[in-house]
Amino acid sequence: MTRPALPHPDPERLAALDDEALRAALHERVAAAWRLCREVHPGLPHPAVWFDLRGKCAGQAHFGRGGLRFNPVLYAENRLDFLVEVVPHEMAHWLVHHLVDGHLARPHGHEWQTVMRDLFGLAPRTTHRFDTARASPAPYRYACDCREHAFSARRHSLVRQGQRYRCRHCAQTLVYLGVAAFESVT
Repeated sequence: MTRPALPHPDPERLAALDDEALRAALHERVAAAWRLCREVHPGLPHPAVWFDLRGKCAGQAHFGRGGLRFNPVLYAENRLDFLVEVVPHEMAHWLVHHLVDGHLARPHGHEWQTVMRDLFGLAPRTTHRFDTARASPAPYRYACDCREHAFSARRHSLVRQGQRYRCRHCAQTLVYLGVAAFESVT
């Protein structure tokens, strides 16, 4: 594995950034990744950037909208790893999609893996390892004998209308515990 092609951000500097500066840092990282991608594909359009992704997903290359979407909650909680891994991950999708026949490539297929490894110098991981509890769109907690389950508002509404759910592991009917209470982050 080669060393990462993008410079490693300073963790102390990142930790001290306010929301506006943190967003600017992500925009800068996207621009740096885009410039690197243009070395192999000079016609690559610059992606727009949005901070409107919710739930457990950290990032998304959205070709219909013409850019990259990022999860602001996961970014704020995982600043360094987000810039080091998530931005190149999504930019690799952006690059592969814009290659000839790139729209036919599998999302995490050979082409994407090659970009991650050979251009960005990173292991081609398809998923992140971030704690998604605060970003999860599933705040309704249910339990069985073996574990706790998180339900979305839609699934919780179905339970309130009479739908029953069973655990796939212990087969017990799930029981409502309440809404997850998260501590506020200062």
